[in-house]
Amino acid sequence: MTLTNIKQPLKQTKLSDVIQSQLEVMILDGSLIAGQKLPPERELAVQFDVSRPSLREAIQKLEAKGLVTRRQGGGTFVSENILAGFADPLFNLMSESYESQFDLLEFRHGIEGMSSYYAAMRGTKADFDEIQAKHDAIGSAQLDNNYKEEAIAVFEFYLAICSASHNVVILHLARSMSALLIDNIEKNLTILAQRPDIFVQMADYRTRLMTAILSGQPQKAWGASHRHLAFIEEVLLKLTQEQSRMPRSMSRMHKI
Repeated sequence: MTLTNIKQPLKQTKLSDVIQSQLEVMILDGSLIAGQKLPPERELAVQFDVSRPSLREAIQKLEAKGLVTRRQGGGTFVSENILAGFADPLFNLMSESYESQFDLLEFRHGIEGMSSYYAAMRGTKADFDEIQAKHDAIGSAQLDNNYKEEAIAVFEFYLAICSASHNVVILHLARSMSALLIDNIEKNLTILAQRPDIFVQMADYRTRLMTAILSGQPQKAWGASHRHLAFIEEVLLKLTQEQSRMPRSMSRMHKI
């Protein structure tokens, strides 16, 4: 008798492993985000249609992997440091570097272009509704003349596009760099404020981008994303060059 003729018993999958796997998928696809509190065990058990002991075992396994943390009397949370590798002092240096601000714009060309392309290709109606809502929220944030709040609103718009791409790498990379990207957007807005007319043009570019995504045109969405960021980069370069010329001009005047 050969080994191939021996029937091997099938290993049964433990229910707790199935629950664990489902929760991991929810963390991976962004349904559960860092710091988010999980529903109480009672609700989760009903949601998954399992016993509380099986659910508890699954959560213990997630905790052992560092994906969730449990607080005494406070519930279970998705781990805050799930993306701790990106919370590096190097990122603080980047936010303070003038050259790095343009490097970040180049990075945004890549990630926003890709996410726009795939959002137009794969986005659902729910995704498109969220993109539309986040787009409209930018206009509301601008009413307060607070560049930080506007930067957050702009980032949330692009994060909605990343989510609609249904690419978990793009989504989590964008989320992990949120502080750095929001800081970059805020700095850009502060400089661009020297040319108030620019804001109308930027809003027009964003609207074109959104329209391309919502109409399901990947190539057009990619192009709209690149034209928008290229426009911002060009204006920023001109404004910063003008700023650097002014001190030199003043210095020459004092020498005359």
